[in-house]
Amino acid sequence: MNGNAGNSEKDITVVHLMRHGEVHNPDGVLYGRRSGYSLSELGRRMADRVAEHLEGRDITHVVASPLERAQETAMPVAKSHSVEMATDERLIEAANVFEGKTFGVGDGALRRPENWKHLTNPFKPSWGEPYIDQVVRMMGALDAARDAARGHEAVCVSHQLPIWIVRSFVERRRLWHDPRKRQCTLASLTSFTYQGDKIVSVGYTEPARDLVPAHLLAGAKPVKGKSKAFGA
Repeated sequence: MNGNAGNSEKDITVVHLMRHGEVHNPDGVLYGRRSGYSLSELGRRMADRVAEHLEGRDITHVVASPLERAQETAMPVAKSHSVEMATDERLIEAANVFEGKTFGVGDGALRRPENWKHLTNPFKPSWGEPYIDQVVRMMGALDAARDAARGHEAVCVSHQLPIWIVRSFVERRRLWHDPRKRQCTLASLTSFTYQGDKIVSVGYTEPARDLVPAHLLAGAKPVKGKSKAFGA
């Protein structure tokens, strides 16, 4: 084995994709990329919990989506490791034509004729940013974080859909899916381990699981008047 090969094997970098904590959203609006949606008190507790969970890790780079809820979630992690928080536009939430609307179980929103034109293609999807576009930008953000923390660990705070889509791509699953089955709970960590420039494993943990409302956990049954959609 030559010296370069040996160095490559030791070049292990971990990039944690973290979903933000719970957002203050009493009206249940699908807020998407809209500004003005900050963490709730519970969401701040979730962010603190993950920061505590990561205290012993070799975090040298913390970066977040430009949206308030992601920035606020990243702050405790950056503070606990004495690093400056960066912003990467590529970590932003997926665009969605239904932003500003409510979609709870039994409210009939998806049965309204004016919305049908947006529901023609679930494979792209027709109601928002194409899945493949999310893959491209999220892989770019992951690789940038890897390079910034080479040989150490990075935390990137993003949003449920783009995190799930890039994980599905890396694990070679189809990109279209049932949103209720995404394994990406509030304040969860989806961790990509790189050897050199190659992803060699993906892990998933939920440091704040006990703080997450039951109806927002993966696989939970829908509850009338409550929606998973706005918690992205």
